[in-house]
Amino acid sequence: MQVELQPAEGLTRRLAIEVPANEIDEQVEKRLKDMRGRVRIDGFRPGKAPLSVIRMQYAGRVRDDVIGDVMGQSFQKAVEENDLRVAGQPSIESIENNKAGEALKFTAAVEVYPEIELGDLSKLKIETLTSEVSDEDVDEMIDTLRKQNADWKKVRHKARKGEKVTINFVGKIDGEAFEGGSAEDVEVILGEGQMLPDFEKGLKGIKPGEPVTIEVNFPEDYQAEHLAGKTAEFEIEATKVEEQVLPEVDDEFAKKFGADSADKLREDVRENMERELKQTMRRRNKDRTIEALTDSLEFDVPSTLIDDEAVSMRDQFVRNQMPQADASKLDPSLFKEQAEKRVRMGLVIMEVVKEADLKPEDERVDAFINEIAQAYDEPEQVVAHYKGDHQMMSNARTVVLEEQAVEHILGKAKVSEKKVPFKELMNPQG
Repeated sequence: MQVELQPAEGLTRRLAIEVPANEIDEQVEKRLKDMRGRVRIDGFRPGKAPLSVIRMQYAGRVRDDVIGDVMGQSFQKAVEENDLRVAGQPSIESIENNKAGEALKFTAAVEVYPEIELGDLSKLKIETLTSEVSDEDVDEMIDTLRKQNADWKKVRHKARKGEKVTINFVGKIDGEAFEGGSAEDVEVILGEGQMLPDFEKGLKGIKPGEPVTIEVNFPEDYQAEHLAGKTAEFEIEATKVEEQVLPEVDDEFAKKFGADSADKLREDVRENMERELKQTMRRRNKDRTIEALTDSLEFDVPSTLIDDEAVSMRDQFVRNQMPQADASKLDPSLFKEQAEKRVRMGLVIMEVVKEADLKPEDERVDAFINEIAQAYDEPEQVVAHYKGDHQMMSNARTVVLEEQAVEHILGKAKVSEKKVPFKELMNPQG
């Protein structure tokens, strides 16, 4: 086999490969002979058909199979001989002389992983985040639990912010009712942004028995294209207005959440918040660290990796947000920018792991799994489930290896710390 590494741009490598005719022909002949005892041919007893007849009927198909196998094997050998770290599948640009008695010549192009120079990590500046759970944060979480378990009491006054309004409405555009513009017994809690701003504004002060008519402007980018940018008129009637009645935080309330007393509930809430804070802080600081290092470096990224990641992100988005939708109808290029960022960060982590010769530590993997398990009622079962699932264990080792890489970077970089409130750290977009 002859291999020529031809010039190409960027991360693309082009391999011109030639396989001698005898290597192809010998494999074709061997496979045809092996077929003799297996194939059935009309007019001949099983296994008694002449090789010439088998060759006449099957040689073309067998040669195609052999060529496909040989191309894959020879490409892999060429990659190893040239010490290439390939990213993605090769693209066959040309095939020549693939007839009997002729050498097989083909050209394959493939992208390779970039060579990344991490540079002097001691010059890298990274700002990490720190936070803590305050008494006020615990109070707010318990208030959230109270609201989730609140009762609603019917009132006679006009609707106010925070109250629930049950309404019937009919929407019209240019005097004509439109699809999806009418409904009955719709519950809206004022101030929670459930409806379009104009619609919710029109509900403020509404009262049963006093119908109102309001105008609502649909945004230009509204998801329903037939309504985007249009103005509709809604006739709205409230059937009832209710105010929220929050439960007292007593022992009875605590039992709903598996706690024996109100004090124990508060302890449990703080413990859960601190566990979530620890996990979120670790994840955000990992991202900040990798992002800081990635932004300091310049390197090309294989387009095949970006495309694959974009498709993966598209599929995950559809599974989580639109489970009934057909993922193939959503263009993965919508995720391309974020996909490139993810791939860049992943390549940098790989380089850190390689340069520092890191291996996932078993004790840390066990600690990571145990920490996750503590959020469940029966942590022992969760640990056992992890230990019995190869893919879950592989994912756990990957997370731990990334954490070790981050610690390696932070151990060399110039690190400053910024303290932020609990809510800001947990909900950076809030």
